Amino acid sequence: MNWDDSYANSAFIPGGDSFPARWTAAAAAFRAQANARLDQRYGQDPREVYDLFLPEGTPRGTVIFIHGGYWLAFDKSSWSHLAAGPLAHGWAVAMPSYTLAPQARIGEIVRQIGRAVTTIAAAHPGELRLSGHSAGGHLATRMSCVGAPFSGRIAKTLSISGLHDLRPLLRTSMRGELRLDEAEAMAESPALLEPRAGTVLTCWAGADERPEFIRQTELLANIWTGLGARTKQVIAPRRHHFDVIDDLADAGSSMVAELLTP
Repeated sequence: MNWDDSYANSAFIPGGDSFPARWTAAAAAFRAQANARLDQRYGQDPREVYDLFLPEGTPRGTVIFIHGGYWLAFDKSSWSHLAAGPLAHGWAVAMPSYTLAPQARIGEIVRQIGRAVTTIAAAHPGELRLSGHSAGGHLATRMSCVGAPFSGRIAKTLSISGLHDLRPLLRTSMRGELRLDEAEAMAESPALLEPRAGTVLTCWAGADERPEFIRQTELLANIWTGLGARTKQVIAPRRHHFDVIDDLADAGSSMVAELLTP
């Protein structure tokens, strides 16, 4: 089995290389008209900042969205437009950046996100919902594990195309850039850890994704159901790894409804 191909996305999506520029443009246009508080600090590292988007009136709660990019790429500024869906329903949306690999290992990034969630939860009272895409889906579910490095409350987690068992990545060329070893892969894989009591989790992926992402989506929902979490899985038709997140920007989408429904 070619594990690099199994986790490649752009090569298997028509026009895949064009998506980052499209995301950046859409995010910049959204920020230009949004009620936003940019670059709120949650730590001392230059990338330990988050953007906050506010609805009209008092927020019903806060959604935190964690970006993907295999822990190697992107920051919060490429995804601002995805706040539109929750904002339309009266929710604030926070989007943190984090230090990328290889400068930071995955375990360090997990601890950074823990600080981000702790800071955001303390600063913005009310219900908290956590979401993330790809590597961000991993980071979101990692926050729902017993012993996760944050203090606060998460009412629901939506992992979109998340990576929940990191061990297959040891067989890819990314292993070197991530500085990933077997011990860390096991320690930071939500599928090998227990969910916090009361965890409510939806694992979501596109039907046109690489089979590994669908397998990883089904894997965590299956395992955590047996460990007492309230789980659900959704395989969205006609969606691939790069457009599966588009529905977060649509206030009427089933994804936004799933994220905001108790």
